[in-house]
Amino acid sequence: MKKALIIVDIQNDFCEGGALAVPGANEVIPYINLLMKENDYEQIVLTQDWHPADHKSFASTNGKKVGETINLNGIPQFMWPDHCVQGTPGAEFHPDLDRTKVTHIIQKGKNAEFDSYSAFQDNNHFMKTGLDDFLKYHDIQLVEIVGLALDYCVKATCLDAVQNGYITCLHFNGTKAVNVKPENGRDAVYEMLQHSVTILG
Repeated sequence: MKKALIIVDIQNDFCEGGALAVPGANEVIPYINLLMKENDYEQIVLTQDWHPADHKSFASTNGKKVGETINLNGIPQFMWPDHCVQGTPGAEFHPDLDRTKVTHIIQKGKNAEFDSYSAFQDNNHFMKTGLDDFLKYHDIQLVEIVGLALDYCVKATCLDAVQNGYITCLHFNGTKAVNVKPENGRDAVYEMLQHSVTILG
């Protein structure tokens, strides 16, 4: 069975000192590097938030405060601080992440009108990123997922992987949650378990 590792958004803005730093984010990087070193993946895919400066998920674009929620194209949208703006240092991959075995990069969130947590498609399910086509082309049947953040982009990527027919595993030690509310990370794990995602230590 061919397997791929999907590494979600290990970017400077989500790591220590970043514009939207996930608590403990830097701790997962050595674990992810070890996974790549010790496992024989057919493909290793990096995902990269790649937002235009006027992205509609940014509080600043909407004249809102970080933490508010608006209706964006028919679905609730949490207002984030500006992060991972195209071409900025914050959007770059963290320098401690070993990229020597990476075979493919997927950029997401490029359309200012729609947020895109999942590596497969935007939150409104309007536009695909091409990840599913890439994995199917390479006959991938099992995906292992790590990265940032557990309760947003990692969860959405895991759920979409299942929806697209992949055996889907989450490495719990390779992810951290934003935890806007303290229970968000825990609830994300429960939701993934209910949707046939296997949680690995």
